Amino acid sequence: MKRIVVGVDGSPEATRAAERAAELAHGLGAELHVVCAYEHLEVERLRQGSEVLVRSTEADAEEKAVGVAKELQARHQTLVLAPYAVEGKPGEVLVRVAEEHDADIIVVGNKRVQGLARVLGSIARDVASRAHCDVFVAHTHER
Repeated sequence: MKRIVVGVDGSPEATRAAERAAELAHGLGAELHVVCAYEHLEVERLRQGSEVLVRSTEADAEEKAVGVAKELQARHQTLVLAPYAVEGKPGEVLVRVAEEHDADIIVVGNKRVQGLARVLGSIARDVASRAHCDVFVAHTHER
């Protein structure tokens, strides 16, 4: 095992999946790619006095990925981490990043949802049906 991919979105469930992915990567000596997807690039400019603040969905996603990577690095100091912000739907992004980096495993959470996607969660279902590599479904909701 050389590479593991995990998606984050700022939710506690995604953070739990990322922690499980870090444990796997650490135990297997693999690098961990922490990915935050954003659906559309949107940029907002705000004036604050004479300064103009610029925020974007890409910057927000990158901030989330880097933040989780820093938390994981603090707990697993020897872990090699690569945080990313990637445009697209979460399931598609995880599969694409895994393919681009020749990942061995994609880790997804089993976030509880309603309806047909309830068994795994919609992102987990999408990844499992499209992935070229193994998919690890981490238990992420409160018991």
